[in-house]
Amino acid sequence: MNFFRGVMGGQPAGPQPTGAETIHKLCDRVASSTLLEDRRDAVRALKSLSKKYRLEVGTQAMDHLVHILQTDRSDSEILGYALDTLYNIICNDEEEEQDENAQKQEEDLGVLFTDKFLGDSENVTLLLTLLEEFDFHVRWPGVKLLTALLKNQCNQVQGVILVSPMGVSRLMDLLADSREVIRNDGLLLLQQLTKGNAAIQKIVAFENAFERLLDIITEEGSSDGGIVVEDCLLLLVNLLRNNSSNQNFFKEGSYIQRMKPWFEVGDDNSGWSAQKVTNLHLMLQLVRVMVSPVNSPGATSSCQKSMYQCGLLQQLCTILMATGVPADILTETINTVSEVIRGSQINQDYFASVNAPSNPPRPAIVVLLMSMVNERQPFVLRCAVLYCFQCFLYKNQKGQGEIVATLLPSTIDANSISAGQLLCGGLFSADSLSNWCAAVALAHALQDNLTQKEQLLRVQLATSLGKPPVSLLQQCTNILSQGDKIDRRGSKVQTRVGLLMLLCTWISNCPIAVTHFLHNQENVPFLTGQISENLGEDERLVQGLCALLLGICIYYNDNSLENYTKEKLKQLIEKRIGKENFVEKLGFVTKHELYSRAAQKPQPVFPSPEQMLFDHEFTKLVKELEGVITKAVHKTSEEEKKEEEVKKTLEQHDSIVIQYKDLIRDQDTQIQELREQVSTLSLNSEQMHNQITQQQSQIQQHKDQYNILKLKLGKDSQGLSSSQGEGAHVNGLHSEELSQLREEVEELRRQHTLQHTQLSDKDSLINTLVRVYYTDDGVTAGCSHQEVESLRSRVQAQCAEISQLQTERQELIRRAEAVVRTQTQPSPCLEICPTALSPRSLLPLQEECRGLREGHAGLEQQLASAQSTVAIEQTEKTKLQQEVQESKKEQDDLLMLLADQDQKILNLKQRLRDLGETIDEDEDELDTRDQFGEDDDDDDEEDEENND
Repeated sequence: MNFFRGVMGGQPAGPQPTGAETIHKLCDRVASSTLLEDRRDAVRALKSLSKKYRLEVGTQAMDHLVHILQTDRSDSEILGYALDTLYNIICNDEEEEQDENAQKQEEDLGVLFTDKFLGDSENVTLLLTLLEEFDFHVRWPGVKLLTALLKNQCNQVQGVILVSPMGVSRLMDLLADSREVIRNDGLLLLQQLTKGNAAIQKIVAFENAFERLLDIITEEGSSDGGIVVEDCLLLLVNLLRNNSSNQNFFKEGSYIQRMKPWFEVGDDNSGWSAQKVTNLHLMLQLVRVMVSPVNSPGATSSCQKSMYQCGLLQQLCTILMATGVPADILTETINTVSEVIRGSQINQDYFASVNAPSNPPRPAIVVLLMSMVNERQPFVLRCAVLYCFQCFLYKNQKGQGEIVATLLPSTIDANSISAGQLLCGGLFSADSLSNWCAAVALAHALQDNLTQKEQLLRVQLATSLGKPPVSLLQQCTNILSQGDKIDRRGSKVQTRVGLLMLLCTWISNCPIAVTHFLHNQENVPFLTGQISENLGEDERLVQGLCALLLGICIYYNDNSLENYTKEKLKQLIEKRIGKENFVEKLGFVTKHELYSRAAQKPQPVFPSPEQMLFDHEFTKLVKELEGVITKAVHKTSEEEKKEEEVKKTLEQHDSIVIQYKDLIRDQDTQIQELREQVSTLSLNSEQMHNQITQQQSQIQQHKDQYNILKLKLGKDSQGLSSSQGEGAHVNGLHSEELSQLREEVEELRRQHTLQHTQLSDKDSLINTLVRVYYTDDGVTAGCSHQEVESLRSRVQAQCAEISQLQTERQELIRRAEAVVRTQTQPSPCLEICPTALSPRSLLPLQEECRGLREGHAGLEQQLASAQSTVAIEQTEKTKLQQEVQESKKEQDDLLMLLADQDQKILNLKQRLRDLGETIDEDEDELDTRDQFGEDDDDDDEEDEENND
């Protein structure tokens, strides 16, 4: 103990040992002490020295400290000291007072000791086990140590935790700890753990992380909360960014609806704290993560729909139009609203209906555009408004039409400011950034919309008093050609690039706009002059865009102007510029550094206004047109004519093929319906087969009844014979009963005759069914030939049985008549046995006869119904077969015509190949499959039916 007092404090008697010597002695004490108290004191001493002598403690004591964690699990105090010591030597303290060299040395030491600790992966597993301890002195330093390890070697620690059983679940339990310091440090730990690891992110999400984090945010006061809310939001962003599985889980769990209260700001927006600004900024980022353009379109669309339905979009628009909102929050809100409405028609329609709380009320779009063309507004805010306008028009032809309509003469309202007026004002203002933003915004109103491109040609502008109005297209080209005026305004490159992007977007894929552009005699000479000049580096981009504009005039030229046909424009390029020089200037556009940056993502993000040159959608247009323009410039007039002829011929043939395809599809539909009818008939035939089986069963029942009747009549005849020999007399048998018995016998005879006739009809019916089910190949459609033969043999056997029964019944009737005749003659023998043939003894015979009559009546009805059904099915079957034969004949004729057309198309495409044109082989194969795939399928199905 005196030794420790010397280390911890007090004045030693002799010379003081160095730090390394002291640490060495402490390590020996930790390793050799048998008493827990001695080891605990030694570890506590190492902890006190670990910050000052970080290198020495880390080098000498780390193995001993890890051993303490493994062996002294029962003492929480020594575990806490060991964990604190390890944390001190691994963690890199970020102190502002340190210079860069000292800070770098600290980081190097942290990484060095982290690698040493992670040399054995079991150390991380041991640390995860210690986190299960509820004791504060163990759990808290364990959380801090694991966080430090993740900061220094994130990927390695993540790999160990990922394969550790219940590793992530143990860390998720930290969020449920009632001690806030552990819960808050657990949030920091999970932030480090979920960085860049999608697998861990999914596990954390399915450990109910979203529910817990949202509950913590609500408990801490949402946007008004402190640093804990910020940590929760950072963790949520980690879990959702670029993780489609977690995004879908977040949406399906209805967690988007719980985000709406975050953005309910009051009327008094003054005095926002820095923490609230940070929290709300992260909340807006979280919304953008769910609807980011880089997500899959389906997931983004689903989240956009949920945000509209729960009112989140409406709440964001309220912040957008509120007063007193900090500038950075307003900018981020605009960007968030932009991505919530991008490509979603219902959200775009709602945004178009939002009005600013002004007097009179103005649409939110107009208010935002006023900020965009106002040069006094911050640059980032103007970029955000431009992005919002682009997202509003993205795949929104309705919105594009509304914007262009505000420029047309018939819809202009002189008493109010419209979006079109603001765009025109910005397009021709003295601020080059306003010129560029207005040009790009107007280009998005024309993107992929031929109707609006043609409508915008009607826009007329009054340039000055006493002069006639000029078109908007002409005014844009006039500003381009007036180089001197632009030079005086400064930043001429940005203005000219914006106007050239607008013109290229406007006239591309619009021959009418090309004609209007070429109609001005000054435009083509201006473009050729710009391209042919040898200008500086800054002007090369303008030259490339001029080459692109001239190439569009060639590619989309309908040759309606005699002086500027495709051929004459190409000759002009060859004489004044040179084809190779033209292609080289055209390539300057895609080689520009800012072009590559703009092509990466839709949002316009520029470090400075001077670098704001390219628009994302325009980069797509350049990529699409560069190749086709190069080919169009190099083509000769003869190749152009041949290509036009081939195109016309192909179009004609394509129209014919399309007609035949439609006809074949109609016939295929009819054939399918006929097949369904055949299937129905087959089902009906099977039902009739079942009815025949039931009738056979009924015949067997009648056979059994006949046998019972034969036995009873035989017994009665024996009784009558014995009674006649004895000379008995029947006293109770009246003449009426005897006559009734005779009538029943006659009725049985008639029924027998009728049944015989019906059975003959049934036999003919079965033969008819057999003929119906035979096909032309000798194979039945409803059942096989063998089944029919088997059915016929069974019917013949049943007919033989019926004949035998008829014979027996004749014998029974004969014997019954003999009995009746005997009863009509008085005999002395009958007087001896008066009860031998009483009415009571004849009663069972009468009941049997009655039951037999009822059974015959039911059989007659069934036979009649079956015969009627077979007749109807026979008629429908014949009609159906005739229709199928006619359809096959028509289809064969059409196939012959299609074969001729296909041969002609192949010849024409071969001619195109001979002329040097590239023919897409995939399209050829697709056309071939479209023409003949369905016919082959029909033939295969018919072959399968014949085989069946």
